[in-house]
Amino acid sequence: MQDTLKEGFSLLAAGRLDEASECCRRLLGAKPDLVEAHFLVGLIAIELKQNRTAVSAFGSVTKLKQDHGAAWAQMARLFVQAGQPGRADAALENAVKYHDGNPVVLDLIGSVHSLLGDQQEASVWIDKAVRQEPASIQFLVNQANNFMFLGRLDDAEAALQKVLAMQPGNPNANWILSNVRKATDRDHVEQLQRMVKQESRNPRALAFLNYGLGKELEDLEEWEEAFEAFARGAKTRRSTIEYDEQTEIDMYRAFAETFTAEWLDQGAAGHDDPSPIFVVGQPRTGTTLVERIITSHSQVHSAGELRQFGTCIRRLSDYREPTRYSAKLAEAGATVDPVKLGNAYMATTEKMRGSLPRFVDKLPPNYLFLPIILKALPRAKIVHLTRNPIDACFASFKQLFADAYPHSYDQAEMARHHARYYHLMALWRKRFGGRFFDIAYEDTARDLEPNARALIEFLELPWEDACLHFHKQTSAVTTASAVQVRQPAHTRSIGRWRRYETQLDVMRTTLEEHGVPTGEDGGPRNASEARAVATPE
Repeated sequence: MQDTLKEGFSLLAAGRLDEASECCRRLLGAKPDLVEAHFLVGLIAIELKQNRTAVSAFGSVTKLKQDHGAAWAQMARLFVQAGQPGRADAALENAVKYHDGNPVVLDLIGSVHSLLGDQQEASVWIDKAVRQEPASIQFLVNQANNFMFLGRLDDAEAALQKVLAMQPGNPNANWILSNVRKATDRDHVEQLQRMVKQESRNPRALAFLNYGLGKELEDLEEWEEAFEAFARGAKTRRSTIEYDEQTEIDMYRAFAETFTAEWLDQGAAGHDDPSPIFVVGQPRTGTTLVERIITSHSQVHSAGELRQFGTCIRRLSDYREPTRYSAKLAEAGATVDPVKLGNAYMATTEKMRGSLPRFVDKLPPNYLFLPIILKALPRAKIVHLTRNPIDACFASFKQLFADAYPHSYDQAEMARHHARYYHLMALWRKRFGGRFFDIAYEDTARDLEPNARALIEFLELPWEDACLHFHKQTSAVTTASAVQVRQPAHTRSIGRWRRYETQLDVMRTTLEEHGVPTGEDGGPRNASEARAVATPE
């Protein structure tokens, strides 16, 4: 039986998932309570993206052996990814309690903390794993990522160089290396080009390599080749993920139909704490730039990209849909007690929001919850970033995300998603105008001081010149902008899409077909401008 178990793990490592699954069937047929066979089932299910099966398998492990720290850690990660925070918290607590010092489990616990946005705590656990196995490729890559988020760019590059000395063709390490520094010559470009030609079977590897190549070619202003690399990367990444566009369409419709001005006026208001500041919008539109401007103020702490608001809705409503976002989420948000929701949000963010009077929660998709935030936290401030629609769409298209934004790897899908967002924000302006602050990325980058002053005034904070020197901050940044925001404001990204105007024709025409003007900077900035483009009531 042990031989069969070893064979199953070896087959999993070789990517021969059907054969590994057959080993599990034989093992569990002979001994249904074999703990490691259930664990193997969970690992196979993760590779097959069958997360429900994985949770069930790891759950069987913990029922048979409660102190199986590895199974608890795997479940914690799955629950975080599924947007089930209560279950994730409990699983992570057990993983920490029962881990046996196995460096793989230590690294996994670190990864869960990273997913939860706590990069400092993630660093502690990943460092423990690296100290035990300093030559582990996986641990060093995770450490490099963590260093990048923490702004320790030299340390990140040093960790990556260790990886590449052992495994020069590691796709993830090469991609991260492309992002921690600006390319000044073609040395690494040529290495990446060779690796792209040699790598023919693994789409995830090709995505890493092509996105890294595209980024460095952009650095060198080799625009045509850069776009070709981004397009190849997007195509291969799209082949590895599922995106249910109809579910997203239904969700946006449900939010638009549910959250009216009348809904907001009904019932009790929520928690009256004035400390939260939400920065929302599409990714890659300047949300991190604006967050850094705000948190350069002496009274404001950067809490990072917190998932707590949405997860509190899910927790309080006992949300059990298989996806984090759905039409039923609108129903859940509308029926949750706003007082309980506001209280829950403030309680669950306590560890992250620091000791200053105010804190920023910068999770871009919270724009979806804007009316719920207004009800649950009526004294909170909401800042919404706008950006030229094609620049915004292209910025996402050329970015390799982890598990978020599955719509961003196809021009038409990206444009249709942006149109849904654009019209929903126009509707929120019409219904809740004056309750949140629009700030344009282009205006802020071109003329920082007046826009920063208007922003700080909206937040009802006294002006501080430190807000103009946001790039000198040393706190963690957990987004794709981790490197860029450590530089002063610049205008190099404004109108970047015009370098690729011909190649982005599908994106541009799709936006325009769905009622999104593409020639403007950012979009409508107040309720009166919004009425012309708002989704019908």
